[in-house]
Amino acid sequence: MKILIIGALSTASIYFAQTYPVSAIPENLKKNANVVIRKDFTTAQINKIDEIKYQYNTVTTVLNKDGDSKAQIYIPYEKGDNVSDVKVTIYDESGKKVKSFSKSDFGDFANNSQGVFYSDNRVLALSYTSAYYPYTIDFSYQITNENTIFIPEFLPFSSPNTSLEEAQFKVINKSGIDLRTKTYPSKYNYASVTVTDNGNEKTYSYRNVPAIDDVLMLPEPEKILPKVSFALAKFNLEGKQGTLNNWTDFGTWYYNNLVEPVSVSTPAIKAEVAALKLEGSTEDKVKKLYQYMQTKTRYIFVGLGIGGWLPMLPEEVHKKGYGDCKGLTNYMKTLLNEAGIPSHYCVINASSSEVSFDPDFPSMGGNHAILMVPTEKGNIWLENTSQQTAFNHLGSSTTDRNVLAVTKKGIELINTPAYTAEQNSEKQILKINIAEDNSIKGEVQFAYKGSQYDNNMRYTYLSPKDRVDAMKKKFDVLNFEKIEMSDFVNDKDNAEVKFKMDFKANNYSKNTGANLIFRAVPIFSNNYYKSDENRELPFEIGQSYEDDYEINFIIPANYKIDEVPQNITVNSEFGTYKLNIVKNNETLKVTRLIKINKGIFPKEKYNDYVSFRKKALNGDNSKILLTKI
Repeated sequence: MKILIIGALSTASIYFAQTYPVSAIPENLKKNANVVIRKDFTTAQINKIDEIKYQYNTVTTVLNKDGDSKAQIYIPYEKGDNVSDVKVTIYDESGKKVKSFSKSDFGDFANNSQGVFYSDNRVLALSYTSAYYPYTIDFSYQITNENTIFIPEFLPFSSPNTSLEEAQFKVINKSGIDLRTKTYPSKYNYASVTVTDNGNEKTYSYRNVPAIDDVLMLPEPEKILPKVSFALAKFNLEGKQGTLNNWTDFGTWYYNNLVEPVSVSTPAIKAEVAALKLEGSTEDKVKKLYQYMQTKTRYIFVGLGIGGWLPMLPEEVHKKGYGDCKGLTNYMKTLLNEAGIPSHYCVINASSSEVSFDPDFPSMGGNHAILMVPTEKGNIWLENTSQQTAFNHLGSSTTDRNVLAVTKKGIELINTPAYTAEQNSEKQILKINIAEDNSIKGEVQFAYKGSQYDNNMRYTYLSPKDRVDAMKKKFDVLNFEKIEMSDFVNDKDNAEVKFKMDFKANNYSKNTGANLIFRAVPIFSNNYYKSDENRELPFEIGQSYEDDYEINFIIPANYKIDEVPQNITVNSEFGTYKLNIVKNNETLKVTRLIKINKGIFPKEKYNDYVSFRKKALNGDNSKILLTKI
């Protein structure tokens, strides 16, 4: 035993005596990196059902100013956590110590991001700015947490342009409680996990993981890198203990402790629902209740309660008119209960890239709450945090993934809708008058559905000036002289945004002698596509969508249509592009359709995708020639 202790002390002495010259970083880890994580050591010692002691030590070298944000010095914690042994040492490029700090140098702040009204979350933070690059931060601390339901996942890093020399996650389980673990290998062999198993002590490690370059259409690092997940079979959350062996047991605990206790109606809420005089089908009743709820509530994050997971009481939301996703979802659920309509409180991973729960590895997770109403015609999904979004519509951050639907019988994993390209649509109907001075006057009707409804809903509540500025930025292919936007409609029954735009734009056509030449498609996204012969990772198209344009050109009276491009059809696994042109005396009708398919595609096909988009772009830029009579 003495030998083991001496060995441990010797290792610690060697470790803490280290310096970190930048010259010691392998060259392959500097490539594409703004920061290099030299060491990332975490020890999680599980002492009992309501105590985990974490010891963290990270050493991060910041190579340039773009890496500053990835080396911020802070410790998030909650009421009841014990933070100790806080040490920070700054080194220069050669590894020479520059400055050191302790816990007394940290500020203690409410951990309130934008939209957070009040919360139990706090943060100890140290403000440090270096006058030179590169520099290295050696940061260590200990924290004891009574909430054992959350054990952090172990990934090499979570953002691009970050590389890693060495990382270790050691779990010492002294609790006698079974600890379940699951390793998810990298689908692209980008890195691998090494596991050392000594009974109740397991060590997971990564070594020499190069940075992921932040290239175009890069999938989230979590989809590229390996990770290890952890879950205790028995856990504690703010004094509430439960089991986490399967989704059924966990769901029953979740329902009994986090849903049922706050599903409490009041006479005022009963009267509120009765006053609406609900009639018609279940869908009609749900829609009326939902749109009523939107008119009287607003979103404000509330992080109080059991670890920030217990929703506000419906009575509080009713009186105050606000709540976070949990509180508003619970309030909507209570309104439906009063109407005799059952619904399921659902936990989801809301993000731009789909993240689903693993059916084979039950664990606490998710960052958002929505509501699902089962009906004979299908599930109705309600996003309760927006006053603007349509009934039974989910945005791109919550579609095409599963949710934890919490019921009396446990948790059911249910998939949210996956919208097709046709459902994520843009429709443009344009009338364009070509003028001899190279300008055009245009009238456009826009209509957006699906994910494009979400992207364009903001126009309905921007100021007139901001609308114009946003449109100029969005369609910068035109040299606008003036823009007038009108007839804004946010159709909350059908999830469709419509509006009109009248405009004048200069320098649209060009003179070739006495003739005029102009492109076939006036308004499109002029994205830049560049081949990459050295691409190292797959690429992701995040959403399927379809853009359908009908363009009617009216030409000047003293001109005739001379040359028009041939009709174009381009088919690929990434989508379809079609351009059709029909001329009729002094008018010209152009129809343009592009359909894009979502998915993650291998790196070898990236240049094929670029070629497809360039062909579509060339089609948009096809030239029409008018000859002066």
